[in-house]
Amino acid sequence: MVKALILIADGTEEMEFTITYDTLVRAGIECTSAFVPRGLSPYGSSDTSPPLAVCSRQVKILPDVTLDPLDAGPDKYDALVIPGGMGGAVAMADSTEVQTLVRSYYNHPEKRIVGMICAGSKVAITAGLPGQPITSHPSVQSEFPDHFDYKEQSVVVSWRLLLCACLSPFYCRRIGTAFPFAFTLIELLCGKAKRDEVVGPMIFPSDTGYPFC
Repeated sequence: MVKALILIADGTEEMEFTITYDTLVRAGIECTSAFVPRGLSPYGSSDTSPPLAVCSRQVKILPDVTLDPLDAGPDKYDALVIPGGMGGAVAMADSTEVQTLVRSYYNHPEKRIVGMICAGSKVAITAGLPGQPITSHPSVQSEFPDHFDYKEQSVVVSWRLLLCACLSPFYCRRIGTAFPFAFTLIELLCGKAKRDEVVGPMIFPSDTGYPFC
């Protein structure tokens, strides 16, 4: 079974987290949410493990686990997803564990996917990923060094050309593109037929212009 690890922290954008999680589950992908701690949680207690994540609009979500790098690597999951929301994105970008995890997926000899939404793309900077096409929420565009090829597109798929041993990190701009982000992730993990199978019953209005990219 295809598996995805979706990170969450205090300040994560709840729609970007839940839309991605829900949509992947509809495709039969086994999802695990992992809490990235940053000091004391404003909710719950030290006896709560994992603690409830307080998202950007104060929605409280109980993650499946607290992030343990030994159980979160690319030998256990096919994809790593980093949602946005400035507070959560900063927590993840500052986390040495998350930075190391992103590099381990990036450098894995088999195909692994790193997905980043909105300000979550900041992790590409702190993890030291090499220059490649990238996008993000416009508010953090100026933070990207010149070696990144910034694109003002809804979803960007960036391939490392290493024969079949390739990484496909891709990046998404904002809440409104969370659905096409999740659909693209399904296609990369499970193929176009599975993506279409999931999209169909959702009955997206014809004027939305899916896939918006």
